[in-house]
Amino acid sequence: MKEKNETDAGDMHVCRCEEVGEAEIIAAIRAGARTVNEVKRWTRAGMGLCQGRSCRRLVERILATELGVPPSDIQTSTYRQPVRPVAIRAFDGHEDETKGS
Repeated sequence: MKEKNETDAGDMHVCRCEEVGEAEIIAAIRAGARTVNEVKRWTRAGMGLCQGRSCRRLVERILATELGVPPSDIQTSTYRQPVRPVAIRAFDGHEDETKGS
């Protein structure tokens, strides 16, 4: 079986929000990134609208594979909850009319 390298991985997007490919993540790891947060800072993978909900596990797996450690040894990344729309009424003190108050 052929070993996977950077050029084989070039077409697969890992982080769709920030359009970061597997090759870019592998390049960051080979350049010295050793944690998910370091990969995130170097590549922006996990910094998009979903805040890593879609790509976090993939980045962790790629990191584990490249470092030759089990995925359970990879520290999870920090992330923020996705931004949600808020009705303007919430800012002027009016009750939400849909709750039947």
